[in-house]
Amino acid sequence: MDKNVIISVKGTQSTNNQVNIIMELVTEGKYYKKDEAYFITYDESEVTGMNGTTTTLMVTDDVVTLVRAGSVNSQFVFQQGQKHISYYDTEYGAFTVGVTANEVDVRIDDNGGEIRIDYQLEIDNNETGENDFWMSIREVGQLNDEHNRGH
Repeated sequence: MDKNVIISVKGTQSTNNQVNIIMELVTEGKYYKKDEAYFITYDESEVTGMNGTTTTLMVTDDVVTLVRAGSVNSQFVFQQGQKHISYYDTEYGAFTVGVTANEVDVRIDDNGGEIRIDYQLEIDNNETGENDFWMSIREVGQLNDEHNRGH
């Protein structure tokens, strides 16, 4: 299984009961399965401020690992109820980041689907508030096929 997909990503951050959208992106990418893991990979753009970076999500059971390579290098592990220490390496310096996933909701199969992660970040032991990451994966042309059948 190796598919060209349309990936929609939305990231929000809540602090003091205010919700801010920190990222919204729709892009093409690859979706494939290797052993028992699903992989989603796409290139970041100016929209996310990480131009020149490739993002890969590896999904196994209820663990989502997000790896970025390029102008930004990082690895985040999201596992419900667990805290993982991750690194974040940018052109401005490297940080150690604590990631605690409150909820990891994975609903994907060979045709795509959705991933939602509710998590908290700690940078240098300072909490940055509640973060919410949502991703939708669908095959390229899937919506067009449905649209064309209607005519």
